[in-house]
Amino acid sequence: MTAHELAPAKVNLSLHVTGQRADGYHLLDSMVVFTQAGDLLEVAPERGLVVTGPEGAGLGGGPDNLVSRAALLMGVSEPALRLVKRLPVAAGIGGGSSDAAAALRLLATVTGRPLPPMTDILALGADVPACLTGAPCRMQGIGEVLTPLPPLPPFWLVLVNPRVAVSTPQVFRSLASRNNPPMPADLPHWPDVYALADWLRGQRNDLEAPARGLAPVISQVLRGLAETPDCALARMSGSGATCFGIFPTEQAASAAAHSIQQRHPDWWVCATGIRAPAQLTRATT
Repeated sequence: MTAHELAPAKVNLSLHVTGQRADGYHLLDSMVVFTQAGDLLEVAPERGLVVTGPEGAGLGGGPDNLVSRAALLMGVSEPALRLVKRLPVAAGIGGGSSDAAAALRLLATVTGRPLPPMTDILALGADVPACLTGAPCRMQGIGEVLTPLPPLPPFWLVLVNPRVAVSTPQVFRSLASRNNPPMPADLPHWPDVYALADWLRGQRNDLEAPARGLAPVISQVLRGLAETPDCALARMSGSGATCFGIFPTEQAASAAAHSIQQRHPDWWVCATGIRAPAQLTRATT
């Protein structure tokens, strides 16, 4: 059987920008989950990185690809890998970072080599440490401080991307404030999806407002999600433009995704469950 790794979509249920370091890196406080939907990375017979899949058009497999950079960190200069790209590129759901994390996990398994130091992993991108764990977590610092979340109730997501590119650096430059309050120090336990959604309504994605200013269609996506039956919360993930809706059942999520896709056939729409691998056991620094 071909060795492979799922590179799941990362969704920021909340994203608070709490400061900026002297070196320009932003400080974050974010509640992160991973989905059952994602890209697929597998060992291939040919040398190099081959990119295929419905979202792979225009994405090269050269040295700038995060998978190639991750392979080089593992001491593999010519990886024999195939990336089946299913998630939109530069969409605010950690696709490239999750691909890099999948490459680290897969090559560690195949070669028996240890993972690189966390400082090197973080240099690939602020989301890569969280993506490497694949576990629901609270992500703080510039992305290197990871803490397990309290147990999450069952829920499903509908992810919607309107096929509009949003520049992450431009979104950060458009922030009105870089010193915003963090989430509460102690996170509660949520008995059901509605309690979770109610609590999340008191949190924020500080990048949503500037992203909506740069790409007004994001507001249309959020309205479309919020108006579907049984949507408990609609919010943007990361720096956009992908938005998500939280739903109590798989059936409700599937129905919402079908309805949105019928009305907007040019948008990328995906109904998916939450991936729940082994939880983190401690904060990572």
